[in-house]
Amino acid sequence: FQASNPGQFENDSDVLWQRGQIPETVVCHGRVGINTDVPDEALVVCGNAKVMGRVMHPSDSRAKENIQEVDTNEQLRRITQMRLVEYDYKPEFASVMGIKNT
Repeated sequence: FQASNPGQFENDSDVLWQRGQIPETVVCHGRVGINTDVPDEALVVCGNAKVMGRVMHPSDSRAKENIQEVDTNEQLRRITQMRLVEYDYKPEFASVMGIKNT
């Protein structure tokens, strides 16, 4: 993609970028790659990312309410029923992801 004006992107294929409904936002309808031209997820960053604000995740305690303690013995019983595995990464995945110890 080449941006000549903010919010205006030129591409030979269908337009994937558009201005967002909220001021100063851009929406992408597709996958975005930073330092990669083959993103295989909604957003792939190959390199370091610096976040100057907060990152919210569904497991973040700030997104929850009614947090209660649970019966430890019951939870340990459930854990003993879990299937635990060991694995090696496939070489082609490890090389793409930069993983040395597979």
